[in-house]
Amino acid sequence: MVRVILALLGILQIALAANKWIVPGAVWHDTDGKVIHAHAGGITQDGDTWYWFGQNEEEGKPLFSGITVYSSKDLLSWKNEGIALAPVNGTEIGPEMVVERPKVVYNEPTKTWVMWFHADNSSYGLLGQGVATSPNITGPYTFQYTLRPLEDFSQDIGLFQDDDGKVYTLYSNGDSDPAHDNKITLLNDNYTRPLKEVYTFYDFDLEAPNILRTPNLYYIIMSHKTGYRPNNVVYFSAQNISGPWSIQNYITPMGTRAFNSQSTFNIRVKGSKRTSWIYAGDQWATSRDLYEST
Repeated sequence: MVRVILALLGILQIALAANKWIVPGAVWHDTDGKVIHAHAGGITQDGDTWYWFGQNEEEGKPLFSGITVYSSKDLLSWKNEGIALAPVNGTEIGPEMVVERPKVVYNEPTKTWVMWFHADNSSYGLLGQGVATSPNITGPYTFQYTLRPLEDFSQDIGLFQDDDGKVYTLYSNGDSDPAHDNKITLLNDNYTRPLKEVYTFYDFDLEAPNILRTPNLYYIIMSHKTGYRPNNVVYFSAQNISGPWSIQNYITPMGTRAFNSQSTFNIRVKGSKRTSWIYAGDQWATSRDLYEST
């Protein structure tokens, strides 16, 4: 099941239309009445429509059974658009592999939607990033390759497009020495390859990263590593994406464990009077029953 905690930074609920509310912690269903399966994903806006990508973790499915995509015009009613990225036997996205935290961005020069994700094997020894592309936002996406960014390891991954069109990945580089770092990397003009590293958080050993930008500051939101147990999610701020970045601070009141969630992504909502940012977090079950995660 998917229970997505959606809260404005500092506000727990937001009215999207008359008598319609997002209820943090509620069970989410699509327009067909089925429980939404889009874990550890990301939301991309195209025109007046939002597209929610995530891991399909239905009970009884293989380790990787596809990346799902749902569409909505109000962030409340979600239509199932099907499988955006399907498993490919004999590749790094086969059904026995791990594909996590998909993020999607549009590349204007090539008229292509580009999906990035954490690519791994069942023992988490591959430690790579994967790339898939499609001419359509809902897919189907064609798997291109996996890579280790700038010859480094990679686990949880986030994707951020700045106002100037440049796109960055933010990722943790693993649990084994000499890793335990979090890195920001600039992508090439096609958004398909890492170009250069722009900042490193040395020895912070955080995961579940995402970046947002307000008129004055950049913010990075990341989670501590406590397995599938929630913790007090932290944030950093900076005037430039290349730093220097502030010391870490808690994003929610101490002891709430980010309302029992792990950071997943954020949504920028441009209203008629102001722009707001919505925090989205997963409430995980255990590794043996991820389909029960909310």
